[in-house]
Amino acid sequence: MKKLFTKIVDAKPDELRALWLAFVFNFVVLAGYYILRPIREEIGATSGVENLPWMYTATLIGMLIANALFAAIVSRMSRRKFLPIAYRFAIANLFIFFILMRFVPANWQWLLARSFFVWVSVFNLFATTLFWAFMTDLFTAEQGKRLFGFIAVGGSLGAILGPLVPTFLVDRFSTGIFCLMSAAMFEIAAQCVRFFPTEFSEHAEAATAEKPIGGNIWDSVTHIVRSPYLFALVVFIFIYTLTNTWAYFQQADLTGHELANKSARTAFFGKMDFSVNTLTVLIQLCLTSRLLKWFGVGFTLVLMPALSGLGFLAIGYAPILVVLAVFQVVRRSTGFALLRPAREILFTVLRREDKYKAKSVIDTFGYRLGDIVGAWSYKALHVVGLSLNAISFIAVPIIAAWCALSIWLARKQRALADAQHRSEAGPAVDVAAAKPA
Repeated sequence: MKKLFTKIVDAKPDELRALWLAFVFNFVVLAGYYILRPIREEIGATSGVENLPWMYTATLIGMLIANALFAAIVSRMSRRKFLPIAYRFAIANLFIFFILMRFVPANWQWLLARSFFVWVSVFNLFATTLFWAFMTDLFTAEQGKRLFGFIAVGGSLGAILGPLVPTFLVDRFSTGIFCLMSAAMFEIAAQCVRFFPTEFSEHAEAATAEKPIGGNIWDSVTHIVRSPYLFALVVFIFIYTLTNTWAYFQQADLTGHELANKSARTAFFGKMDFSVNTLTVLIQLCLTSRLLKWFGVGFTLVLMPALSGLGFLAIGYAPILVVLAVFQVVRRSTGFALLRPAREILFTVLRREDKYKAKSVIDTFGYRLGDIVGAWSYKALHVVGLSLNAISFIAVPIIAAWCALSIWLARKQRALADAQHRSEAGPAVDVAAAKPA
């Protein structure tokens, strides 16, 4: 059985335990989030497009606070301590929401719902960022090309099963019960960190992996400002999330008009999530690792932006719900199956400190900055009289710039990886960001 598995997945015998733990870890993190996602999507649709920019602004503020706290904690603790603390903090929050959903008066439920929207939007990024920071700290770029595709399958399976819970049980259980189910998933995630083999890592800095990362809360910002590579990663995430937000607003607009019933919207979002994640698994099993090995990071990284450009063109010509649903399924599935593993390989050439601190800022603040700019720009374009069709066409040249940036990042990552390989010493101290003076 082991021999058959290693023929399907290009894994070495000493990598199997870490590989399967990473698979389960990713599964429960994504399952925990996707149990909550259809609920968040329904809140977004119910709140209306006119209120979403304010909710995104609140999310960005929450992200700033969370990043400051994260940087302070990660400077003082080893990864085996702060990762479980982060997931258990989320569990405590979910228990609080469970209690509030049962006892808050009906006339205040709207505020609780929007607070829940903001919390899920903040934490889901930290949950996945922490996971992938852990992975890029453990695996090399070469290992990432072979193994990240299979590890991503674990997340996709969790993302398939997660939305099925509210889809089929939304009429039987209250929203608070789904919070408890999500909390159980995050506790398993915390346990996965505990059982990860301490000796596993091919990086030369493995000996210091269990020590506090050190530094201060501003290191991530100074490193990003001084490093063209890190700054380009911020821009990459910014464009990705800006176009995501425009597509999300189009989704909220069309579902709000064509699906008037709350349960129908929740079920629709659940079915769409199921379709996205089923297609994601198929791509991950059949294509991801092969594309990364045969064509490289650049080709794999640029596929999703290219398909997004075609999708926005389709919406521009036919702004109806069925076209948007197909666009979202293709865009999100290729984002998870192709863009995410390729993007994470870009981080494997960073110093350990940047893998946690700078990566956290890039994946969370950079992500939500794109959200908020996308939200307010979409509203501004709508206010000046541009239709959904016109906004879709405006997205196309922005995506063209995104494709060009993807190619540059892939070439830079390859050059940095080659330099590290020649040094035979793991991530070089000054490869991607200069140390602050």
